[in-house]
Amino acid sequence: MAINVAEITKVLKSEIAGFEQQLQVSQVGTVIEVGDGIARVYGLRSAMAGELLEFEVQGSQESVMGQVFNLEEETIGAVIFGDYLKIKEGDQVRATGRLLEVPVGDNVIGRVLDPLGQPLDGGPAVVSSETRKLDIVAPGIAERQPVKEPLQTGIKAIDSMIPIGRGQRELIIGDRKTGKSAIAIDTIINQKGTGVKCFYVAIGQKESTVAAIVEQLKAAGAMEYTTVISAGASDPAPLQYIAAYAGCAMAEYFMWKGQHTLCVYDDLTKQAAAYRQLSLLLRRPPGREAYPGDVFYLHSRLLERAVKLSDANGGGSLTALPIIETQEGEVSAYIPTNVISITDGQIYLEPDLFFAGVRPAINVGISVSRVGGNAQTKAMKKIAGSLRLDLAAYRELEAFAQLGTELDKKTQAQLDRGARLVELLKQPQFRPMPVEQEVMMIYAGTQGYVDDIPLNRIAAFQTEFFKYVDSSAPAVRQELSSKKELTAEIEAKLKQALNDFKSKVWKK
Repeated sequence: MAINVAEITKVLKSEIAGFEQQLQVSQVGTVIEVGDGIARVYGLRSAMAGELLEFEVQGSQESVMGQVFNLEEETIGAVIFGDYLKIKEGDQVRATGRLLEVPVGDNVIGRVLDPLGQPLDGGPAVVSSETRKLDIVAPGIAERQPVKEPLQTGIKAIDSMIPIGRGQRELIIGDRKTGKSAIAIDTIINQKGTGVKCFYVAIGQKESTVAAIVEQLKAAGAMEYTTVISAGASDPAPLQYIAAYAGCAMAEYFMWKGQHTLCVYDDLTKQAAAYRQLSLLLRRPPGREAYPGDVFYLHSRLLERAVKLSDANGGGSLTALPIIETQEGEVSAYIPTNVISITDGQIYLEPDLFFAGVRPAINVGISVSRVGGNAQTKAMKKIAGSLRLDLAAYRELEAFAQLGTELDKKTQAQLDRGARLVELLKQPQFRPMPVEQEVMMIYAGTQGYVDDIPLNRIAAFQTEFFKYVDSSAPAVRQELSSKKELTAEIEAKLKQALNDFKSKVWKK
């Protein structure tokens, strides 16, 4: 019987090929040191920077995830996402060949999640067919378009003088307990009915604080379009470090589908502190204020992802509202100056104003939006210019008035107008205002209709006037809302409504 060598070779080759497919080679390393959310691992020679790791827990089927942070000569430094107390020296670590990713899609909306997409609200696990990488390169200049579409906050002082556009990065900065989160929450509540998906990232907050915010959002009906990502004060530093990226990745899914999103990072000071902790534990060299040299890159690569995409890419947007906490108003500290230089403007909240009852406590002098009038409706743009000038004149004259010198009539009139405008811009928390009502009230203030109203009755004047317009002159509000422009015809109707209200309805 003749032996067919070629046939035997072919059979052997196919068997070997099949055997190679069944054989899965995975890289395995060993934990040589663990503690405080970090681990040193020996043996993963082919591990890549940022690669996802799987730590096996001895005597259990579960595993804890981690990520390559440092690549050193003999070992790698890794951060651990989860309970690092379960991991012991000598435990095995597997390289996954993947980067860190998070579930995205409609199923995350209305949920309270941790930065890895695990539920914190007692609901079922998030089932999603898609995931997105946490850390990506931001879209380039050619993929963007200028920011020119308003994102209304519902706060008169901001929409009139420090407007925010869709795709902008506007920093909210101020001392502790001056109302920073309140501005962000009001902005989220004001997106109701606009189709904007909101993502609130709580970094290093108390769990009771986050629970209270979730309750407020539910009460306002805002949780229907909002996702809360929470890495609490008691969570390990690695989770606080990645929380902002997780929120951003979830928002980007909708942005690339042509939708508009808003991401609030509350706050990046605590993210920087968590990153500093990890860096120092992994023996990275400390720089200014003990932060590592790349802490600027930490925030810039996050905030660069805020974008208004070009029409060719669907025209979606991601608006970022990062929050930074200062100490004793020190805006020239390292982290505040870093984030100020990355963002397109800042809203500075002043403790003195807050305690004087001016809320929101916005310092108009050093608060700025670098997008400016491009992010305003035509009606608001037309009336807001004189508002900023009137307030600036008021602040300047206020210092002279304190000296007790006699003032001429013109100066006194400017002071009185400024005081009333300040009163007019006060707004209660969780009460955002439609843009047409903002326009009507700021018009009344800048055109002198409230100059003769006592300061303690400005709020009552506003409430009564809105009731009057809704009942007796609804066309004014409807036309302002639909046209978003203060034409001569609408202005005449608004003047008529103000005059009629003051003469017939308002009781002095």
